[in-house]
Amino acid sequence: MTTTLNRNFNVPLKKIAEFCHKWEIIEFAVFGSILRDDFSSDSDIDCLVKFSENSYWSLFDRVKMKEELALILNRKVDLVNRKSIENSENWLRKQEILKTNKVIYVKE
Repeated sequence: MTTTLNRNFNVPLKKIAEFCHKWEIIEFAVFGSILRDDFSSDSDIDCLVKFSENSYWSLFDRVKMKEELALILNRKVDLVNRKSIENSENWLRKQEILKTNKVIYVKE
């Protein structure tokens, strides 16, 4: 099962769900150029994740997550923690990301 976020890109939802389960992600969203007309073959995919309350991942784990997600999506990815955005002092960036992201996975 896939979902089309952009006319040039389909997201493998089953693989995203498996990734989220493995890494204790309770919400997975995308933002940025993948949702706009300027998305191209050179574009990376900006991903916004919300982890379960009890999860803790080291920097090494986060690198592994990013590499695994890049393999799933067959693209470079930026992996951003939702909590970091919510606590950001850069209110313009915070507002833009939180208002324009598209959630594609929520833990049931």
